[in-house]
Amino acid sequence: MSTNSVILVGCGNMGYAMLQGWLAAGKLQPDDVTVVEPAQALRERACGLGVRTLEDHKQIPASLCPRLIIIAVKPQIIQTVLPAYQAYAARATFVSVAAGIPVEKFESLLGINCAVIRCMPNTPAAIGKGMMVTFANSNVQAKDLAFAEELLQTSGRVARIATENLMDAVTAVSGSGPAYVFHFIECLTEAGIQAGLPQDIAAMLAMQTVYGAACLAQESTQSPSQLRINVTSPNGTTAAALDVLMGENRLQTLITDAVNAAKQRSAELGKS
Repeated sequence: MSTNSVILVGCGNMGYAMLQGWLAAGKLQPDDVTVVEPAQALRERACGLGVRTLEDHKQIPASLCPRLIIIAVKPQIIQTVLPAYQAYAARATFVSVAAGIPVEKFESLLGINCAVIRCMPNTPAAIGKGMMVTFANSNVQAKDLAFAEELLQTSGRVARIATENLMDAVTAVSGSGPAYVFHFIECLTEAGIQAGLPQDIAAMLAMQTVYGAACLAQESTQSPSQLRINVTSPNGTTAAALDVLMGENRLQTLITDAVNAAKQRSAELGKS
């Protein structure tokens, strides 16, 4: 096993998607990874990728010296799971993808000197199109942060924030953001139906339009604002629609209010 060995604690949908990404990109070899997962079906799925799988942390070989311990369990069981890994706190870096769990919680359970990277992913990470944002406490070495982010990049794009309190805003924009887009697709589909289109055609038009526009925005050298202007002919159909969406800053106000609500709730959950 190499010096880049990783213990993945929890191999549900997010953990498994990350594992697939690491191996497919060649960032890790199967021998580099040990998965700890109590659910038999999830263990068997991970085993199919060639990695070592264990039911319980007590089965981890005493000789194993992981560089990273990736915590991919549900937030509500962190309190139960983490203490079992306290023995590694002096030599491994912990990477948490458990939503809403502050670094302080890890320090309280593992010791104030533990190295912790908190990551906020979103659901498109499951298909390698995610947005991951990281925050590292002062105990994390630069080389280990770089290695962790290299692994995360196999699931999408990675950004880093310098202060943890920005994570509530991150959660509100990219963490919850896919749901906003999904709802927009729902609304655009329903509007198409109301305009007379068959349901299947309306759904296809809405889905492909959002997908195509997002791809164009990602790949274009022009800003989204300029791309919008490019589509909008004076006194044309797009201009008529934008008069409704942009008049009195309707959509901007609605999205801002939505993000602020999510940010506030994220802060509340972080304190609970």
